[in-house]
Amino acid sequence: MSQLSKEWDGLRAGRLSRLSRIPAVVLIYTLALLFSYWLAFQLRFDFGRLLTDTERDFMWKPAFWMIPLKLAFLLVIGQFAGLLSYFSVPDLRRLFGALALASAVAGVIWWETAGAAAPPRTVILADFMLSFLFISAARLFCRLVREQVFHSAGSLAKVRPLRVGVIGAGYAGATLARELDVKKHLGLRCVAFFDDNPQKWGSSVHGIRVLGAPEVLLENKKLRLDKVIIAMPSAAGRRVREIVALLQQAKIRFETVPTIDQLATGRVKVSELRPVEIEDLLGRDPVRLETEEIRAILRGQVVMVTGAGGSIGSELCRQIASFSPARLLLIEQSEVQMFQIEQELIGLGYGHLIAPLVADVYDLPRMQGIFDRFQPQVVFHAAAHKHVPMMEAQPVEAIKNNVLATAQLGKLAVDYGVDRFVLISTDKAINPTNVMGATKRFAEIYLQSLHATAGGRTKIMAVRFGNVLGSSGSVIPTFHKQIAAGGPVKVTHPDVTRYFMTIAEAVGLVLQSASQGQGGEIFVLDMGKPVRIVDLARQMIELHGLKPGVDIDIEFIGLRPGEKLFEELSHQSENCIPTSHPKIMRFVSQPPPFADISNHLIHMAQEIHHLEADHLKLLLKKGVPEYQPFLRPEDVVRPLPNPSPTPTYIATA
Repeated sequence: MSQLSKEWDGLRAGRLSRLSRIPAVVLIYTLALLFSYWLAFQLRFDFGRLLTDTERDFMWKPAFWMIPLKLAFLLVIGQFAGLLSYFSVPDLRRLFGALALASAVAGVIWWETAGAAAPPRTVILADFMLSFLFISAARLFCRLVREQVFHSAGSLAKVRPLRVGVIGAGYAGATLARELDVKKHLGLRCVAFFDDNPQKWGSSVHGIRVLGAPEVLLENKKLRLDKVIIAMPSAAGRRVREIVALLQQAKIRFETVPTIDQLATGRVKVSELRPVEIEDLLGRDPVRLETEEIRAILRGQVVMVTGAGGSIGSELCRQIASFSPARLLLIEQSEVQMFQIEQELIGLGYGHLIAPLVADVYDLPRMQGIFDRFQPQVVFHAAAHKHVPMMEAQPVEAIKNNVLATAQLGKLAVDYGVDRFVLISTDKAINPTNVMGATKRFAEIYLQSLHATAGGRTKIMAVRFGNVLGSSGSVIPTFHKQIAAGGPVKVTHPDVTRYFMTIAEAVGLVLQSASQGQGGEIFVLDMGKPVRIVDLARQMIELHGLKPGVDIDIEFIGLRPGEKLFEELSHQSENCIPTSHPKIMRFVSQPPPFADISNHLIHMAQEIHHLEADHLKLLLKKGVPEYQPFLRPEDVVRPLPNPSPTPTYIATA
């Protein structure tokens, strides 16, 4: 009871505090409206010289209903509830609307009474403009007092603010400069802008000069900049790399603003600076998505995402939720990851859409129950084991999760009449040399064959892409830990390359592919140019302010079992067909007969718990002939044991 009493006292105190502010607001607004009304009359009648005695006596009578009318409209739009010192563009729009409506009512009264009960039209118009001007000025003055006086009083006023240069004189840079001017407690003062656009050179942004291109920093040593902030959230990674190299050469500390995705969603503000990450250097030009096509397949549909707590699955959930599905089913085996994505989606305002379901996709009865209860119409299958070295040592788990569970889920999708089924695959499935890639390729083959057998009732497709920046278990977090520990940074081979793209870009293109798919295709995303991992390691070391080979060593440890020097884009048996999107390619091939692939799947399901790792690899190779497994020498020619009679469920037509 004491806790409830405290909460009630807090609510009552807050309500009383708001009520205590209202008389002051009403007083300020009333004085501003009275002065506006008086001044409008004076301007109309040359400060009283043109007023007759009758007009002078009539002047104040309409004020008895016009002032309360305006106050009533201001009350309706909530101008009395807000703090006077917090005034922004939305408040300005609401203020304009309220005063315009009040003046319109006054104009109607003038028309209906032929001017007998309302002031002249010119006075009504002048009064509207002056009222808007004076109230806006009063609110703006209160805001300036708060920002410049009270805010500064609590800041580190005696500490000299750091002189900051901002690269990027666009919207992000201008917003940043304004926030730094307001938030003096940050201890940063923008003194110069730099921009690639020559048309901006020599101009000013918020009174701060645009001195030229960022290269000016190497020539002008008189600026005495303490720090440079890169305010180019949508810039290509290539340009960011050039600017970072330039700043490192000039020996100037630098930071950057949040990414364009973070700014667009409102999750962070432009003044929340952070160090430049390797993701910024590898970023690519923003991808144009045909959002209406994506919305057409998701809006009002029940959408299922497996592996919803993973790197790809969680981003799928974020983007899908923005397209207003009827229901978003989150399938995740890890309750910790499920809790994180559930809370994030609730925080983003999607709590009414989601249904978090802790489940293992290999658990057939559980998945049957989910399909039976929710009747999903679109399925994105992102649940998988993806760690290459770990799955190389434990092929049984890779086969169970990446092959058998996918086969069961695909068959359930067909049985329950799902409209679209999208498998999240990998470029490692192309001419695979490791278990993870081979299991993904087997899953692709099975689903293509299933689609051909099902007669197109369910559009089944797969989407391949390379490494995603910042995903769990990827090379970038590993390098961060090695650098933080003082090195060495371990790279498998000096010539090894990989494709990289951002998680948001990959998922956006997955959704675009899903909207274009007719079934039976494998979509491959344009992943740009491959990146040498040793170059990636050097850049990450330099971003930490260290020198490769001096402060942090790079050690080559050799390729691990199943690893390639480089990844490929397509198998030789696949035919490339262009799509309407420049970043998406479509590959089609003739799948094997469903009976053959299904029988092999049944055999594999029976043997996974009875065979050694290398024998499972050889069994997997029978379903994926192009697979080149890494085997121990003594097992290369050893025959497979006789199959076990143990029955195991597997999806068949």
